[in-house]
Amino acid sequence: MTIQRMDHVGIVVDDLEAAVAFFVELGMELEGRAPVEGRWVDRVVGLDDVRVDMAMMRTPDGHSKLELTEFRSPAAVSAEPSVAPPNTLGIRNIMFAVDDIDDVVARLRTHGAELVGEVARYEDIYRLCYVRGPEGIIVALAEQLS
Repeated sequence: MTIQRMDHVGIVVDDLEAAVAFFVELGMELEGRAPVEGRWVDRVVGLDDVRVDMAMMRTPDGHSKLELTEFRSPAAVSAEPSVAPPNTLGIRNIMFAVDDIDDVVARLRTHGAELVGEVARYEDIYRLCYVRGPEGIIVALAEQLS
């Protein structure tokens, strides 16, 4: 076997508190927080004098995780505009299944989220949308219709 599982997705953020609050509002649970530094992390990420604060978030079912990381040293850099369009190369969105898309969008708006397009229906199967969250991250939401 080549891999055992996908462990987590890492997201570098400029404001760890705001990012944690956003993903908690979405319904994720804070699994833990920790400062991380030392020669071992320098070697893993290929940077010198790395000092970060990180928070590990997990979905309620425990199967998916996000690692939110705020760099204290060296400073984080932007590789693209913070409001990159959905067709920008690279990882573009993270999708979550939700029970009530309208409720989730309304709650995330209190954390500064904005719809990228609109809530749309795909046949009689799903209601879907893209929401732009912290650091310009596009969070896709899918509500299965019965």
